[in-house]
Amino acid sequence: MNLLDRSAPISTHAAPIIDPFGRAISYLRISVTDRCDFRCTYCMSETMQFLPKRDLLTLEELDRIASAFIERGVRRLRLTGGEPLVRRDLMQLVRSLSRHLATGRLGELTMTTNGSQLVRYASELADCGVKRLNVSLDTLDPEKFRAITRRGDLARVLEGIEAARRAGILIKINAVALKGFNEFELADMVAWAHGEGHEMTVIETMPMGEIDEDRTDRYLPLDLVRARLAERWTLRESAHRTGGPARYVTIAETGGRLGFITPMTHNFCESCNRVRLTCTGTLYMCLGQEDAADLRAVVRGSEGDEALHRAIDSAIARKPKGHDFVIDRATRRPSVSRHMSVTGG
Repeated sequence: MNLLDRSAPISTHAAPIIDPFGRAISYLRISVTDRCDFRCTYCMSETMQFLPKRDLLTLEELDRIASAFIERGVRRLRLTGGEPLVRRDLMQLVRSLSRHLATGRLGELTMTTNGSQLVRYASELADCGVKRLNVSLDTLDPEKFRAITRRGDLARVLEGIEAARRAGILIKINAVALKGFNEFELADMVAWAHGEGHEMTVIETMPMGEIDEDRTDRYLPLDLVRARLAERWTLRESAHRTGGPARYVTIAETGGRLGFITPMTHNFCESCNRVRLTCTGTLYMCLGQEDAADLRAVVRGSEGDEALHRAIDSAIARKPKGHDFVIDRATRRPSVSRHMSVTGG
C-alpha cells in the first residue's frame, strides 16, 4: 500500500479528546522505532535487545493511528525513536503525514533526532513541511561525545545540524544535564547554540529503563544548573511556550532562548496536553506511568476507525493527573521499567 494513496475524507464532526482533568489532547508523540545507531549511556544498555519487526506498527498503521488523532484535534505531531531516521522508508510516512499540514488540520509536524542522519534527510524533511527539529546533543567534546553515545561521531552530527539550517529548518538543541559529565560545559554549549542561531533546552535525567550505570550518580537538578548560568548571564523569564513541558528564559547577553525541562524538581504535569504512542502501538497516557492501551490490536482487528476512536476515548479517560518519577536512592531501580527509546522521549 502506498501511504500517499490514503485519501479517505476526514470527518468534520469528531469530538475533541478531553482527559478527566479538562485538558484537551492536542499533542501526539510517536516512536517509530526502538532502534538507534547510538547507545547513549543514560538511555540504553550497551547490549540492547531490540524488538522483532513483526511487533512494530507498519508505516500504514502508524499513518492510520496518527490520522485518527489528528481528526480528533491533535495539532502537533512529533516523530521520535530510538532514532527515527534509521527506520527504513520513514520518509514515506513523513511525506504522507504532511498532507495534514496542507489541509491545515495539523499545525506542526516535527521530529526529535540525534542528528546522525540529517546530512542525508534534512532537505527532504524541509520539503515535507518540517520546520523545526530537536537534536539531542549532550557535549561538544568529540571524545566525550563518543564515550556517552558509545559510537557517535560528533563531526557528522554537527554537519547534519548545519544541513538542516541550510534547508531552512529551525534547530533546538536538547542536552541532558549529567553530573560529573557535562555540568560545567552547559554554559559553553548555550553560548555555542545561541551563537549558531539555535535554541537550547536542558533536561533532567529521567529514571526510565534498566541501563548500565547508576542514575543517582548522574542526576543533576536544574535548579543548580540555572543558578550557575545566572552567575554568568542575565536570565529573564519568558512567556514563550511550544506546547511541550519546557519553561523558558531569555538570556539578555545572547538574545537567545533557553528551556528547562524538570520532571524531577518541578512537576510540569498540570498543563500536560500530550500522549505517546510506541512503535508497537502501545499508547501511554503519561510518560511516568505504566498504564497503557494496545492500539495495535485494534487497528489489526478492524477495517474502519470506529473501534480505534473508542479505544482512544477509553484510554484518555484514564489519563492521570501527573507522573510518579523519582530517583530512588534506596533501591536504585528505575521508576518506569521501559526504556526511553521504546516510548520516544
